[in-house]
Amino acid sequence: MVKGACFDMKELILGGARSGKSALAERLARESYLAVTYIATATAGDDEMAQRIHHHRARRPAEWRVAEEPIHLAAVLRASAALDRCLIVDCLTLWLSNLLAAEDETQFRGEREALLQALPNLPGRILLVSNEVGLGIVPLGALSRRFCDEAGRLHQDLAQICDRVVFVAAGLPLVLKGTPL
Repeated sequence: MVKGACFDMKELILGGARSGKSALAERLARESYLAVTYIATATAGDDEMAQRIHHHRARRPAEWRVAEEPIHLAAVLRASAALDRCLIVDCLTLWLSNLLAAEDETQFRGEREALLQALPNLPGRILLVSNEVGLGIVPLGALSRRFCDEAGRLHQDLAQICDRVVFVAAGLPLVLKGTPL
């Protein structure tokens, strides 16, 4: 086995905005020595988000494959996962936002369930990046409160499935579940 390689592992990497969670996922992917597919869930709805997407693209190695999928995450994971591949999903909270903004409860429930059903059976290394949004004050608006609630429920469900869960703050990873980094 190649040093650093892990051929079948699911990891959830949580943290706040600019905490270093994406950088950690990218480092773990590089250190895996596996072929990498980066699954981006963001859409450039405004100039600020377009700049964020540009920043993420600029720091990714050219040899990494990229799949952009804002809604049908489970389908892309099933199509991309392989024993000799590392997948990065960045990020789950943007994916969740996309689903909630679509205002289609059937689609939301179906896509969420599809992700939870697919993940345990996927081969290879999978790094799931997500914002931990439940550490601040309760938002005022109904949609914002629902987003926080749904993100928290999703993180709890994924933490049960994943082999390792890491919380990142100030660029420092804290392993909450699984083997140390």
